[in-house]
Amino acid sequence: MRAVRGSQRRWRPVPPLFFVAVALFAGCGGDGGETTAATPTPPANSGHGGEGRQRLPAGDGQGGVRLQKVGDFEEPLYVVQPPGDDRDLFVVEKAGRVQVVRDGERLQEPFLDLSGQVSTGSEQGLLSLAFAPDYRSSGLVYVDYTDLNGDTRVVEYRRSRSNRLVADPGSARQVLSVDQPYPNHNGGLLLFGPAEGSVRNAAAGLLYIGLGDGGSEDDPHRTGQDLSTLLGKILRIDPRPSGDRPYSVPNSNPFVERPGARPEIYSYGLRNPWRFSFDPRTGALAIGDVGQNEAEEVDLVARGAGRGANFGWSAYEGFDRFNTDQRAPGAVPPVLVYGHDAGCSITGGLVARDRTLPSLYSRYVYGDFCAGELRSFTAEPGHRATDDRALGLEVPSLSSFGTDNAGHMYVTSLEGPVVRLVAAD
Repeated sequence: MRAVRGSQRRWRPVPPLFFVAVALFAGCGGDGGETTAATPTPPANSGHGGEGRQRLPAGDGQGGVRLQKVGDFEEPLYVVQPPGDDRDLFVVEKAGRVQVVRDGERLQEPFLDLSGQVSTGSEQGLLSLAFAPDYRSSGLVYVDYTDLNGDTRVVEYRRSRSNRLVADPGSARQVLSVDQPYPNHNGGLLLFGPAEGSVRNAAAGLLYIGLGDGGSEDDPHRTGQDLSTLLGKILRIDPRPSGDRPYSVPNSNPFVERPGARPEIYSYGLRNPWRFSFDPRTGALAIGDVGQNEAEEVDLVARGAGRGANFGWSAYEGFDRFNTDQRAPGAVPPVLVYGHDAGCSITGGLVARDRTLPSLYSRYVYGDFCAGELRSFTAEPGHRATDDRALGLEVPSLSSFGTDNAGHMYVTSLEGPVVRLVAAD
């Protein structure tokens, strides 16, 4: 995400070039509220979730969707719902608060208020929140924010025993800290990903952490290809304490045995993976990596293929060579690249699995912070996108995407609104 705002630009994908190898309170979840509609498309099967039922075909991305307003917030950056809770929706605000929307109305007391501990300049702030997969029993939640020095902190909190809709501020436990040399490219997304094999925490899940290259421009410290630093990476850890350590590293991580490499690293060669996601049906990993001067990109790999994957930065920006003193042999190319005549900063999205939105089903839905236009393409890991198209809906200053437990998609605007994608009437 960039801190700048810009006018909407005409969309023109960057042509493929040579590359090495292979994103009030009007009844949350209801039918009311302020809406903007896209041109409808004939409906297919209804309902959401239930992947055990007959699968829907991939949608064509052409209409059948409108925006339903959930509420107005202070610079919202993320939306998430706790496992096993279909009533409450949590909205992360950049300034450091996590607000709760219950049955379509925002509660007066925030779930968590870190406003006195969070820096908010440039791309800094409270950047995301992740509930532990066993949240119903453990009450554990994790936040990623930049502290008053501008450095990344991943901190664990526990739900209050007296009020399930408030975190206990005294339960704070620092899991991870990363010094940030500049105030931009902080990444900031936390996600619990698909369980893998028989690792110790397969039941609880592994925590994935996105970190940018440290900021400024041109990858000045060359962190993208440097396995000795956590910057410019997606990490994977077990966030629970292990002996006297605040977290542990699964043995299945790709660089556990490599001398000089940080074992926490899962994927590398990233400039600023502001938002990434896992397809809830296939486990595919999708990354919206914010570009430099020329190109924004989406990386999409099959389940498990992100393990040890090099996505090219800063040897490459999009499909083009960038820092010529960097090499990235075997780098994984993006499936989609677009130029800065079309936007300024990609907001990575989600593979749609909401069965009430058949035109978007199996499509990766994303946008751009400056352009604000919602777009999608068929999500096929490792295959160049050939059907990228606009949905006909816009969200200004588009900052993030999120889902609830039913697979409904939400979009946040840094200007305040949070909206849900619902079927057009």
